[in-house]
Amino acid sequence: MIALTTPYLWYTTRATGIVALILFTMVVSLGTLVANRIGGTIVGRFEINELHRSLSMVALTFLAIHILTTVMDSYVPTGLISAFVPMTSDFKRVGVAIGAVAFDLILAVWISSLLKLRIANTSWRFIHWFSWLGFTTALVHAYMTGTDSRTGIGLVLVATCGAVVAAAALWRFFGRPTRAAGRTALSPLATSKDPVRATSDAPRPFPVSQRPTRERGRR
Repeated sequence: MIALTTPYLWYTTRATGIVALILFTMVVSLGTLVANRIGGTIVGRFEINELHRSLSMVALTFLAIHILTTVMDSYVPTGLISAFVPMTSDFKRVGVAIGAVAFDLILAVWISSLLKLRIANTSWRFIHWFSWLGFTTALVHAYMTGTDSRTGIGLVLVATCGAVVAAAALWRFFGRPTRAAGRTALSPLATSKDPVRATSDAPRPFPVSQRPTRERGRR
């Protein structure tokens, strides 16, 4: 039990919580780029999507370490159940409860992504909207329970993460490209030189029955 009361567990909890918050800020922001179909010749949409997915896995890893070290640290009365069920912790009950809600929402989004090919696209999109609420509750949890988040650099970091995601949310709503009726919008890489569009927009020859005939009588 001595190892479970070492201050290094508390230091690890604080560090992984900060890193997880930064990573989830990047994940949500990149998700906005994916949703708004941003991509170019240097960094394409596929690369942005893969970076979004990879960072989400790294963020979940840091979140898992953050929760595990918190539960293992016997200095604070926070059990494993408190990580999933709100209002079951004796330590900062409200703040930990909000963190549990954030973890449940993020877990739901992650599971839905794993089952994306097995569930309806509309269901996946609906569950994926929980990522915004999950980040918001995680931000509140960081401010209420974080040792370093109320003063100095920690407060600036929390405020910056919140401002970045708020700007991403506004751009997600106002900057979303329009959709044509019944289909998604064209890729930002599509140009007038696109062979598909060039073929469809090229003038078609007259049918044989409608071709203009030359004046008869001339040889």
